[in-house]
Amino acid sequence: MLTEERLYSICLSKIFLFRPITRTFVRFYMCQFNQILKNTRIFFLSRCPCKFPRWCVPSGTSSPAEKDASPPPPHVITFSGSGRNGSKGLRRQKRDWVIPPINVAENSRGPFPQMLVSIRSDQDLDISIRYSITGVGADQPPNEVFNIDPVVGKMFVTKPLDREHRSSYHLRAHAVDMNGNQVENPIDLYIFVIDMNDNRPEFKNQVYNGSVDEGSKPGTYVMHLSAFDADDNTTANGMVRYRILSQTPHSPIPNMFTINSETGDIVTVAPGLDREKVSQYTIIVQATDMEGNLNFGLSNTATAIITVTDINDNPPMLTSRTFSGEVPENRVDVVVANLTVIDADQPHSPNWNAVYRIISGDPSGHFAVRTDPVTNDGMVTVVKPVDFEMNRAFMLTVGVSNQAHLATGIQSSLQSTAGVTISVQDVNEPPYFPTNPKHIRFEEGVPAGTSLTTFSASDPDRLQMQQIIRYSKLNDPADWLSINRTNGQIVTTAMLDRESVYVKNNIYEATFLATDNGSPAASGTGTLQIYLIDINDNPPALVPKESQICERVNRNVNGVNITAADADTDPNAGPFIFELASFPGSIRRNWTISRISGDFARLGLRYQIYLEPGVYEVPVVVSDSGNPPLSNRSVIKVKVCPCDENGDCTTLGAVAAAGLGTGAIISILICIIILLSMVLLFVMWIKRREKERQTKQLLIDPEDDVRDNILKYDEEGGGEEDQDYDLSQLQQPDSLEHIISKPPGVRRVDERPVIPESQYPIRPVVPHPGDIGDFIHEGLRAADNDPTAPPYDSLLVFDYEGSGSTAGSVSSLNSSSSGDQDYDYLNDWGPRFKKLADMYGGGDED
Repeated sequence: MLTEERLYSICLSKIFLFRPITRTFVRFYMCQFNQILKNTRIFFLSRCPCKFPRWCVPSGTSSPAEKDASPPPPHVITFSGSGRNGSKGLRRQKRDWVIPPINVAENSRGPFPQMLVSIRSDQDLDISIRYSITGVGADQPPNEVFNIDPVVGKMFVTKPLDREHRSSYHLRAHAVDMNGNQVENPIDLYIFVIDMNDNRPEFKNQVYNGSVDEGSKPGTYVMHLSAFDADDNTTANGMVRYRILSQTPHSPIPNMFTINSETGDIVTVAPGLDREKVSQYTIIVQATDMEGNLNFGLSNTATAIITVTDINDNPPMLTSRTFSGEVPENRVDVVVANLTVIDADQPHSPNWNAVYRIISGDPSGHFAVRTDPVTNDGMVTVVKPVDFEMNRAFMLTVGVSNQAHLATGIQSSLQSTAGVTISVQDVNEPPYFPTNPKHIRFEEGVPAGTSLTTFSASDPDRLQMQQIIRYSKLNDPADWLSINRTNGQIVTTAMLDRESVYVKNNIYEATFLATDNGSPAASGTGTLQIYLIDINDNPPALVPKESQICERVNRNVNGVNITAADADTDPNAGPFIFELASFPGSIRRNWTISRISGDFARLGLRYQIYLEPGVYEVPVVVSDSGNPPLSNRSVIKVKVCPCDENGDCTTLGAVAAAGLGTGAIISILICIIILLSMVLLFVMWIKRREKERQTKQLLIDPEDDVRDNILKYDEEGGGEEDQDYDLSQLQQPDSLEHIISKPPGVRRVDERPVIPESQYPIRPVVPHPGDIGDFIHEGLRAADNDPTAPPYDSLLVFDYEGSGSTAGSVSSLNSSSSGDQDYDYLNDWGPRFKKLADMYGGGDED
């Protein structure tokens, strides 16, 4: 039994060094500690006379039994040290007590509140004390986990605790009097939550993937699994152990792998991994706490999938030792033969992909073996044309291997090589020009019909097939050449000109075609390049064509620099000779030319010669250095103008030089005269039309014109039908000859002529002046003979409508038929009512 005296002796003798109260201490000494708390009074001091003070009785006592005061009841914590009511004077003060921690098991089932400890003060016998606690779990979140009876000092836990949520609490106990004054120093209370095995191990993933090479040795690391337990890992509750429950498949043995029970590492334990037999294993792993105790521990499982990765342990093997094929000559990129291969390694991996090589039989490199990426077959391909006349067959030796090297200890198979026989087929080959391109040299200017060269071709099949070659022209840009169809002789058809645009760098190029008579016919092309040697066939030309010169400046520096351009090349070009033309004579009197270099000269005015500002044409003769030399008479236009101090033409001089010539001025004047003439003719035409319009007769038909202006409009006779009078009756066409032939007298103009009208428009005719006079006289005569006409100079009354009307009044009118009325009296009213009388049947027909 671990007693109080034993602990005290251990502390004094420094034999056993006790740590602060921890869960480890609780686990090993729980029973002894509980027994000590029940039977003894033990305090944890803040300062102890021991070198390693931990559990001790108060200083100055040899044992708890020697203290005067009797020990408090079990689970009672007493405040120690003087408070505000401590003794006065020189008195030794007690050291503060250090309270041992309080252990509470998690997940307790109660009942709650559950008492943990009682707290009391030494002064509770003298005064009334009130107790309280503060800290996390009391007055700080989470609140109300612990509380204390303020009167008796009993502290309780109010609900189950969870160590995984919070493993310890630190509270402070306070003792005050009824006035709130502190009577004791606060004491610290440490509450530790004792762990229970209430959490099973948890894997981070339910499925883990790993891999291992086939053929691996035992002990090869494969993968790692880990599980986490939320319980205290310093106790058995959180100590996890691993084991393998099952392996699928069981080949070659059921236990190909093992797992480290503490770390979770999976390793191989047996040889024989072969991907070609088993490519994947599935392992069920179990994790158990309580150090793997299956009776008391909690367990969980996870799945580990192990993939057996491929290594190159199977060499490729050709399916046959011999292969054959054939190819036409002069063909490329043609597959001659397919080499098939088998490989047991993983398809489309470096261990499976085949690499072919030609070991022997093709020293000139006509063939290559390419790998089909899908089937892994070898395709023997022609990469360089073969010639039947030189090689009629090839015997190749082809080897095959993988992209990856064979695994250690694996030997190549005898079936990794094979022979390939390739036959070459003869075909009609096109003719070819042995020298292509062919270069020749000739002087330019050779006449048409000159034989230049013979451009002949050869046919490789001429001996075997007895073929004939024919020649033709394929491209002749300037059309200067022709070729003989039989022998290939080239003859000029026009003069060769080196300065032609078709000649580049003195070389003229033409292309010819040679065609055999094979089946099918084949043809080859050849290029002829003619280097043209220059001759002096182009005279030089003066440059520039225009320039300007100052009127009065220092003549030593005043002048125009001239040169010449020659299409020929040296020695048929420069140096040039510049001379002034001898005609007209004023040229050499006014101008001078001096040589600067072989290609340049200076043209200027002679000293003390003054020319008016203007443009002058100066002829200059230029000669080249050819043999014989060629000359050219060129004209340069020189503008003479006043200049400023810098030798530049002034604005006045520029304007004068830019003046128009006589021809241009005459042309402008002629254009102005023509424009004015056109304007004058247009005005005359307008006036003539206006005059014709004024002379036209307004009334077209004088015979039928009733001349309304001589009628009397101041009479209001007539009825309501005068509003519907047909104005067309006032005119009659000139075609009515019977009216014109009527004898003089009064004519009826209030009737429409009963004759058919013309279907075409009649051109109006200007009335004759005599017709107008006749019309006026007829009107006067009719007015004089009118019996109802009033006398001259008489007063007319227009508001009198007569008397004795048969109608009586307007209101007496009714809708009677016209047959009931008698309208004969209308005939007595005169010619003005004649139409009205005719309408109602009261008049005679004319």
